[in-house]
Amino acid sequence: MTQAVDVSLRDIPFQTAEGETKTLAEYDGQVLLVVNVASKCGLTPQYEQLEALQRAYADRGFTVLGFPCNQFAGQEPGSMEEILEYCSVTWGVTFPVFDKVKVNGGKASPLFKALKKTRDAEGKRGPVLWNFEKFVLTPNGELHRFRPNVKPDDPAVVEIIEANLPR
Repeated sequence: MTQAVDVSLRDIPFQTAEGETKTLAEYDGQVLLVVNVASKCGLTPQYEQLEALQRAYADRGFTVLGFPCNQFAGQEPGSMEEILEYCSVTWGVTFPVFDKVKVNGGKASPLFKALKKTRDAEGKRGPVLWNFEKFVLTPNGELHRFRPNVKPDDPAVVEIIEANLPR
């Protein structure tokens, strides 16, 4: 389901793996795929598809933004150094991987608190269900939500990315 994004979403700060503060506004004009990731999850092979999307569309104005999360069965227990090494060595990840976040509960990242207001294809909003929940933000401010079982290269995801690439 498509939903317009509150302009303030682009201004919510989050931390890089190195501790720097960024916002989505730094990626204005791009199609973004924001996803909570984990290294020890049955869905971890989605890293391969996320990286394939990054490589296919990065030069046309697309970026995957990965946010490690350890809230689901402790499936992202490592330090940021360990996570970054795992992503690079195991999956060849070139997209940005940010600092660990909580996506649900009272201590959830402000970015994910805002993203969770978005409805999925069934019209449901609310908590992130598991690792690898995906949010596609288009340059014109539309936000699309895909639950963890929807693979990054699913035709519905790819169609939204391709339809909104700026170049």
